[in-house]
Amino acid sequence: MYGRRRVGKTFLIRQSFNGNFTFQHTGLANSTLEEQLDEFKESLKNYGLKNCKTPKNWREAFRFLAALLEQSVEMKKVVFIDELSWMDTPKSNFISALEHFGNSWASARKDIVLIVCGSATSWIVSKIIKNYGGLHNRLTEQIYLRPFNLYECECFCKAANMEFSRYDILEFYMALGGIPYYWNFINRELSVSQNIDRIFFSGSSPLKNEFLSLYSSLFKNPEPYLKIVRTLGEKKAGMTRSEILSETKMSDNQIFSRVLEELEQCTFIRKYYAFQKRTKDVIYQLIDNYTLFYFRYIQKNSKRSENFYSLTENNSIRNSWSGLAFERVCFWHINQIKQKLGISGVGAGVNSWFTKPSELYDGAQIDLLIDRDDKVINLCEIKFYNGDFVVDKSYSDNLRNKISTFKLATNTKKSVRLTMITVFGVKKNMYSSLINSEITAEDLFMDEIM
Repeated sequence: MYGRRRVGKTFLIRQSFNGNFTFQHTGLANSTLEEQLDEFKESLKNYGLKNCKTPKNWREAFRFLAALLEQSVEMKKVVFIDELSWMDTPKSNFISALEHFGNSWASARKDIVLIVCGSATSWIVSKIIKNYGGLHNRLTEQIYLRPFNLYECECFCKAANMEFSRYDILEFYMALGGIPYYWNFINRELSVSQNIDRIFFSGSSPLKNEFLSLYSSLFKNPEPYLKIVRTLGEKKAGMTRSEILSETKMSDNQIFSRVLEELEQCTFIRKYYAFQKRTKDVIYQLIDNYTLFYFRYIQKNSKRSENFYSLTENNSIRNSWSGLAFERVCFWHINQIKQKLGISGVGAGVNSWFTKPSELYDGAQIDLLIDRDDKVINLCEIKFYNGDFVVDKSYSDNLRNKISTFKLATNTKKSVRLTMITVFGVKKNMYSSLINSEITAEDLFMDEIM
């Protein structure tokens, strides 16, 4: 099982097995080989291997584990090793020892269930899932545990007896994302603003140091990852590879490629293609809600005000951030958007599009395009507003211009349909007939069709 930090992997495994493990161990963060081996010895002793000494290396450590399992009388011997990547310290030969344990001993038995788990998604993918050595074809199942969607966050609130409206839950989601650990700090007696102030800005904030801890726990050398997400945090629509290289002054090599890939695997960024652009013009965009909130809010709280979020109610900081955050929420809920449009079974690409002004048309930018295989394109306008959104003449003219510019610039033969995505819907008036379909925040709360 793998997935980003705080997403609930360990909790899910422990709940599923009701804590009944023949052996359980958790790797130590930022520790030496000697410290890892000594801690492994303590776990062996806790689960019944008496007079156990500290192993000299991982080969010996896994021999000790085999000895512990051989003395167990349980029909199924469940072994759970958490934060596996932390145990793979430099020059420790941890992976080769794990491979040897699996091939030389565990694979010959039918009573061993080995569960490994880690927050370092890229490490799990490269070292375990895509292992072409001794673990190749040994993997029985894999679970990538994604953050909650809005429907699951609502279920979480109900299970915790927290009476929040869907608008409240949406506002929480824009700051916390779908990370269960963060939601666990919500106090049902406080408002959304009071909760966010307490969680992020109070003197006793439980997530005061979360940003650096998050990236440091996932990546052994977090600096290049932070450099990229900080750069992307300044660009709403994202950046191409060459633009990121130019802005960060990083070298264009395999290390840079791996950093981008690992950030994508951990769902901090998404990779997408601008409509009708070449494959090499791939765009990378920051979509992690918490990281975006950190850059736009927490970093800007230079005076360390303990009620900073509440103080920004209805000002430019809140308006700028909430519009951008709501767009990111929509990107996380593309499947729900397709469900509402009735196209769940239709193949579709999710793109963005922009063009500079020319002699024939004005410049325009579209943040979300759903390019469907049934020869239809949904041009999506995303607007965050606490009330019915009103389309006036000026905005109607802007939308008409955007549609005509898109058709002229792309020369598309597909039917173009305007879709408005708002919080509470669009108020019906003489200008709203331009809209072909509507999606509201309520629709984003649909249970995802598997």
